[in-house]
Amino acid sequence: MKAILLREPGPIERNPLNLEDVPTPNVGNGQLLLKITACGVCRSNLHMIEGDWVEFGIPSKSPIIPGHEIVGRVVRVANDVTAFQEGDRVGVDALWSSCGKCEFCLTGRENICESRLMTGEHVDGGYAEYIVANADYAYRLPDNLNDSEASPLFCPGITAYGAVKKAQLSPGKRVAVFGIGGVGHLVIQFARLYGADVVAVSRNIQHLKLAEELGARQIVDSSKGSSAEWLKQIGPVDSSIVFAPSTTVTQLAIKATKPGGITVMGVWAETGELVDERRVTNSILGSRNEMREVLTLASAGKIRPVYKEFNLERASEVLNMLKKGEIVARAVLIP
Repeated sequence: MKAILLREPGPIERNPLNLEDVPTPNVGNGQLLLKITACGVCRSNLHMIEGDWVEFGIPSKSPIIPGHEIVGRVVRVANDVTAFQEGDRVGVDALWSSCGKCEFCLTGRENICESRLMTGEHVDGGYAEYIVANADYAYRLPDNLNDSEASPLFCPGITAYGAVKKAQLSPGKRVAVFGIGGVGHLVIQFARLYGADVVAVSRNIQHLKLAEELGARQIVDSSKGSSAEWLKQIGPVDSSIVFAPSTTVTQLAIKATKPGGITVMGVWAETGELVDERRVTNSILGSRNEMREVLTLASAGKIRPVYKEFNLERASEVLNMLKKGEIVARAVLIP
């Protein structure tokens, strides 16, 4: 099969990815072989490829195939799998497996299992023509979602949903969303389902236009004026959700939040000093049950991923565009 391989992390401008012919994988117990029809491109892919996470042991093997927002059709089923059959259309998200035995797994929080394996980071991912999936962590797709439309649900969708649930929103509350990209544009939609008024904050004018289209009540261009000026525009909010990978932005988001309010971080950043009972939490994906809830909401037309398709061979080009802020919402690779 054709696959995009990372053999050694490095800046994306130096082309660390290569399109190669590799053996098509075989299924083991509890597994499915999928013929991939779509795979979203995530900023976390870029972090791994450029070596930002080497100190954390990611990638955990070399070479590795990146990608974890995957849709495909089942072409082979292990003998012990009964939930799927050949021809089924399924999705796979970043959580490839968990231990199933720890306190987190036993309470439906397998996304924070300390033994979890991540698709495209610990096992080969979706920048390829085929992938082996763990049947217990695969999801049957609603018939009314096309493959490319469904693909972003398996990272931006579940990540946005998990973050919004932690923000404790309700009708009439105001939430500021910092970073309106692949995840942020879905955060806006989920926040509106809770009845909250959304303030969208970004330095990218295309992202701000998209935020308006998706129903943000107010937009703030953080590229203009001082931080004090745009903090005044935002005004105190009940909650803030941060998907802009910046310590400066994170600390400003906390300042924009009312005393007693909550800031949800979807990025790694330094929070600085916390005062007046402001709370900060981070959010990692979501559980399998929450993933099913996301698919149900998308099937009902409550949320709409915004995406653009690219051929698999253009993976490096797409990641370069993502790094430069030239991707609006989500890019999806098509083998």
